[in-house]
Amino acid sequence: MGDAAFRGRVKVACLKFATYITGEVATVPAHSTRIKWAQSTMVNPDAAAATVVPSVVMDTQVQTDGAAITDAALQTSVEATVNKML
Repeated sequence: MGDAAFRGRVKVACLKFATYITGEVATVPAHSTRIKWAQSTMVNPDAAAATVVPSVVMDTQVQTDGAAITDAALQTSVEATVNKML
């Protein structure tokens, strides 16, 4: 959880997901909450990553692969975690 490289990867995944959310149509369920998270993430990605990391490390795929998790698998874990939080 405290590994700087891992936290950086989570931050990038958060930013990627935030960018995706900003392109969503307004009819997506919970869009108002999602867009607020996305905007907040883009303004302060370090805070977003710090909030998400504790839950991301509990994801089964992250637990299985550890630091060797692929970027695609980590992206999936981050998105699943954020969706649960929102």
